[in-house]
Amino acid sequence: MSDDRKLDVLRAIVEDYVATREPVGSRALAERHALGVSPATIRNDMAALEESGYIAQPHTSAGRVPTDKGYRLFVDRLAGVKPLSGPERRAIQSFLDEAVDLDDVVDRAVRLLAQLTQQVAVVQYPSLRRSALRHLELVPVGERHLLVVIITDNGRVEQRTLELAGPPDEGVVARLRVRLNVAAAGHRLADLDEVLSALPDAFAPEDEALVKSVVGIVEETLAEDSEERIVLAGTANLVRGGMDFSHSISPVLEALEEQVVLLRLLAEMSEDAAAVSMRIGRETQHEGLVETSFVTTGYGADGTAVARIGSIGPLRMDYPGTMASVRAVARYLSRILAG
Repeated sequence: MSDDRKLDVLRAIVEDYVATREPVGSRALAERHALGVSPATIRNDMAALEESGYIAQPHTSAGRVPTDKGYRLFVDRLAGVKPLSGPERRAIQSFLDEAVDLDDVVDRAVRLLAQLTQQVAVVQYPSLRRSALRHLELVPVGERHLLVVIITDNGRVEQRTLELAGPPDEGVVARLRVRLNVAAAGHRLADLDEVLSALPDAFAPEDEALVKSVVGIVEETLAEDSEERIVLAGTANLVRGGMDFSHSISPVLEALEEQVVLLRLLAEMSEDAAAVSMRIGRETQHEGLVETSFVTTGYGADGTAVARIGSIGPLRMDYPGTMASVRAVARYLSRILAG
């Protein structure tokens, strides 16, 4: 649609419907918005928008409401993202700065975003495959076990316990720890295969079994699907706003419980070129989410996204405000991980 005036009418319909939850008529648009045309002209524009599938009439004698297609055009043509106020930004920074570790950071971020948007917040844990190794620790535990601790640059910690055939040689363990950190620290975990495969050759034949076991458990850990972990908060917000769903809130809640659905959407949205990605209504390709929209963006240290954070709400959501909140929390989350 190239007609700027019709786009202004659509924008006004979306804004009014989000604010009032009521279908919007031409007279209300003429009174509330400086569109510069008569109600009759607005009615003609609304008829054209309806014919093109951007708005619809929910029932006879009612005003119009945006369709999925209308929301998509509105979002795609947004002039900018509504900025958060100074107090809001300071509150976000102060709340997240108090976190003590990665789990605490993720927990705080998801609760904060749910509070800001009054919707469901989703935070995906940082991916091991996209992270860099900060430190690898080997800790003998008892006589026949070795604790392998992998610490990434974004603060993620993975622990594995290796069962040995006999007591580990502490000198070999110390040398292996040093060699692992010298060779691998700072490298992306996805690129460590070559570094790790060369390590056994640097040790005496009698120590190769231990070295290969440690290398094997590290490779096994890195090969796991490390994007399985997501955290949700604010489900009660959707329940409180249940009137936004035409039938029942149950399909939405059931879809949110299926983490594989959210993980698929997050993976798809990570491929989008836009800084803030969105799936509106049927774009989610899941029947339980057809009356919702999902807004996400990436976060991570050094400008590299290692996971995503987002908000799920009804189609009738405050898109500029939700986008601003998601971006703001992601930005502070990235700063903390980079610190």
